[in-house]
Amino acid sequence: MPKISRKGANLPTSPIRKLAREATLTKKRGVEVYHLNIGQPDLPSPNKALKAIKSYEETVIAYGPSEGTQSFREKLVAYYKQHDIDVDTDDILVTTGASEAIIMALDCITNEGDELIIPEPFYANYETFAAACGVNVIGIPSDFENQFALPSINTIEAAITPKTRALFICNPNNPSGYVYTKSELEALAQIALKHDIFFIVDEVYREFVYDGHTHMSVLQFDGLEEHAILIDSMSKRYSMCGARIGCLITKNKEITHAALKFAQSRLCPPTIAIHACEAALDEPQQYLTDAVEEYQKRRQTAMECLHGIKGVEVAQPKGAFYCLVRLPVSDSDHFAKWMLESFADNNETLMVAPANGFFSGDATGKDMIRIAFVLNVDKLKRALELLKIGLVRYIKEGYGD
Repeated sequence: MPKISRKGANLPTSPIRKLAREATLTKKRGVEVYHLNIGQPDLPSPNKALKAIKSYEETVIAYGPSEGTQSFREKLVAYYKQHDIDVDTDDILVTTGASEAIIMALDCITNEGDELIIPEPFYANYETFAAACGVNVIGIPSDFENQFALPSINTIEAAITPKTRALFICNPNNPSGYVYTKSELEALAQIALKHDIFFIVDEVYREFVYDGHTHMSVLQFDGLEEHAILIDSMSKRYSMCGARIGCLITKNKEITHAALKFAQSRLCPPTIAIHACEAALDEPQQYLTDAVEEYQKRRQTAMECLHGIKGVEVAQPKGAFYCLVRLPVSDSDHFAKWMLESFADNNETLMVAPANGFFSGDATGKDMIRIAFVLNVDKLKRALELLKIGLVRYIKEGYGD
């Protein structure tokens, strides 16, 4: 039988979706599954976006420009201006989700065997994207006890080699919810300049910051124009994950010219999705204000419930809608699978994301899960009650530490 490629065989499995088959089988047995494994918002998408889809009047769903329509990019420029981010339409390449933006960025700045430095924990698919591009991820550990703040600058700088092409962070962070401070970002910017490497920042959770913390964009730093690459998406901000519209933004013209060639090879981002997302940008600011307030309530609920579970520790998220939770178990993969296959309470169970996949080491995060607090308060309370009951039963069956 013909063999598949080493690349295909060795790509890491998503910790977010790796138990999807087990969840499907559980549902087929008639058990309701509460999903805290994936950052799928349940808030309604903007009315203007939904109306734009329903009222689409073109008789042909045609190709659009490879870089995205001019009108959509003009609206993005206006959006970024509201956040004190000064960009032009020529700085923006519209992509099929932030995922494609990341892959295009890596394709533009790396060669096979090059390295990315990423503080851990990081969004699991970064490692998948890097592997697909033949790039090695160098993870720099941060501490649970320090709420996953940026590791020491000396440690990060010591990891730089001739193969290092970029520093890469997510701000606010997925999966920890950490929001990087201005001084931390400045320190990373200085490293990028000193070593003449790129600084990539995934800012898809920009709006979702809490407790008086503020978000600062990589494109707000003077002198970093040739080094900064911003990754963004409409998915979380407007509860439009299925639209698959993101963007790659940089003032480095060599990158934009190279990225456009990759964009032309896949022809264009989805025409109807851009139409809907352009309408979403016309939604009143109150939509986002209400969304942030709702996630603050959910975060508070999650923290209260988790602090009430014996043996559980949680890192307090400052942004996004995730948190990392340390459990009194040695193998969160086994626990998550057990919850789907062997546990139910009143015919209900819970799906979580084992956290090992958010770290580059084989053993790191094995006692943690990531929780996405994307369910309404009542469902979230029940989901975390299932976690509490499930943990007690799991440990009674002899699976604890």
